[in-house]
Amino acid sequence: MATSMAQTSHLGRSSALAQPCACRDVEGTSRTPTAASFGSFSGLRDVRDLPLSSSVTDSASHREALKRSSFTMSSATSCARKPGVAVASNSAAQAAAMASGTPVRSTSILVVGATGTLGRQVVRRALDEGYDVRCLVRPRPTPADFLRDWGATIVNGDLSKPETLPAALVGIHTVIDCATGRPEEPIRTVDWDGKVALIQCAQAMGIQRFVFFSIHNCENHPEVPLMEIKRCTEKYIADSGLNYTIIRLCGFMQGLIGQYAVPVLEDKSVWGTDAPTRIAYMDTQDVARLTLTALRNEKAEKKTMTLAGPRAWTTQEVISLCERLAGQDAKVTTVPVGVLKTTRLLTRLFQWTTDVADRLAFSEVLTSDTVFSAPMTETYAMLGADPKETTTLELYLQEYYAQILKKLKDLKASSKQGDYYL
Repeated sequence: MATSMAQTSHLGRSSALAQPCACRDVEGTSRTPTAASFGSFSGLRDVRDLPLSSSVTDSASHREALKRSSFTMSSATSCARKPGVAVASNSAAQAAAMASGTPVRSTSILVVGATGTLGRQVVRRALDEGYDVRCLVRPRPTPADFLRDWGATIVNGDLSKPETLPAALVGIHTVIDCATGRPEEPIRTVDWDGKVALIQCAQAMGIQRFVFFSIHNCENHPEVPLMEIKRCTEKYIADSGLNYTIIRLCGFMQGLIGQYAVPVLEDKSVWGTDAPTRIAYMDTQDVARLTLTALRNEKAEKKTMTLAGPRAWTTQEVISLCERLAGQDAKVTTVPVGVLKTTRLLTRLFQWTTDVADRLAFSEVLTSDTVFSAPMTETYAMLGADPKETTTLELYLQEYYAQILKKLKDLKASSKQGDYYL
């Protein structure tokens, strides 16, 4: 794969960005990052006011950052983000890449979080469309061989270890960030510290397109840690100088299988809520398709867009749909919103992705009549996409149940045939 001299020339600067500082994680316990950390913040509420452009080197950006940093906070809660060593601006890195005579191919993509619910679909779609796909995956006992079998290149790396990132970005034109932290990790480790490291590294390496997945309405719910972090990351990217596309998501249909479809079919209890919250779930294959469409569209550059399914559903409506398609009633346990708010059980009930179900304190959102949906007419028009190609939840679950019921029928027939020969 062709590499850029401009990228390799900035490798040393990437490591120089590291600087330790005292900070607090989401739970409020003190924590000191490793010396390899690219940056950090102290307190989710405080980060809403921080100057997020402090790493950009040009004087105009620096002056603007100083203007944004002149805010008043109490000494008990104030925390100014310590600026890292300056990195080259994206435009300068691109100019150097062109001058080197070895430009990075526009088909080269790095997918971060490639083994996740969404990431694997992005990888598959990109490969099908002819892109050269590199996947950044954490070292694990069971390698992600299926990605290699599809035709992707696997590189080991970890967002929580910034020193592993520069080598993965050499020769890359576009970064698609699908990653999110593991349930057992402090929420900030990957979703903030790791993302800041990735963004700063992308700046230093002259990455020419950066795609980030966020959550719809994240700016309206600072009380939900992951949503607040997503909002802060959006602002950090927008102020970074990168050529970005931010895609906000409402919910994934895949998350409904384990929560509702399977328990209903197996006659097990499913959890419901009396909350009026509605979510416009979307198939991850459609998200991947529209993401790749956005990459080819200049109108999507430096834009934030929301991808939503054709219809927003309440929990009870989803359960009723599963009952109808499964041909049997569900054992529903309805939990009042007040209880959910106290216990935060809803992190097990609503999965906009299975990777963050244990981390999203979504019960806080249900205190009001929230709709996780957005009009898609303008988005489809901008992307030149046909809304009729977007899978409906009815069709998605219908196909799932048809496949499962057929398998169960075949297994039952096979079992009876075996009994006959015995």
